[in-house]
Amino acid sequence: MDGMSFNTQMNGLEQAKVTQQVDTFNKSINNGKAVSQNMNKDDFLKILITQLTTQDPTQPMQDKDFIAQMAQFSSLEQMTNMANSFGKVSSVINASQAVSTIGKTVEIQIGDQLITGQVTGVTPGQFPQILVGDKYYDFASVQKISASEVN
Repeated sequence: MDGMSFNTQMNGLEQAKVTQQVDTFNKSINNGKAVSQNMNKDDFLKILITQLTTQDPTQPMQDKDFIAQMAQFSSLEQMTNMANSFGKVSSVINASQAVSTIGKTVEIQIGDQLITGQVTGVTPGQFPQILVGDKYYDFASVQKISASEVN
């Protein structure tokens, strides 16, 4: 590991900044109106189908409006797929980092307590845990990893 680590979680300030940027962008493409952050692909398709089935036949939806909505749907789908892919990559990286600690000495911060011990096991998954002594700890709580054994 040699001190290299990946932080895949955003802190509160970063989350607030991203949320603000997303809200600003959504308002810019929606004529200043706020857009729900909880919509998914199915919701978007339901809205589009409703628009198509209830439109006025004398004034149908313009091609440019339809194309813009399809582009938004495509972007939403791609972002959803990317988010899923990033989650999988994050899971693999976290598991790989946790496995690399087996046999090494770690320092774990739990509240104001610092626990030091040798890693003897690891659980798999997106949020791996390491076994130190007879107790499992979240890998995210590891503060230091070293090759030397505890005396």
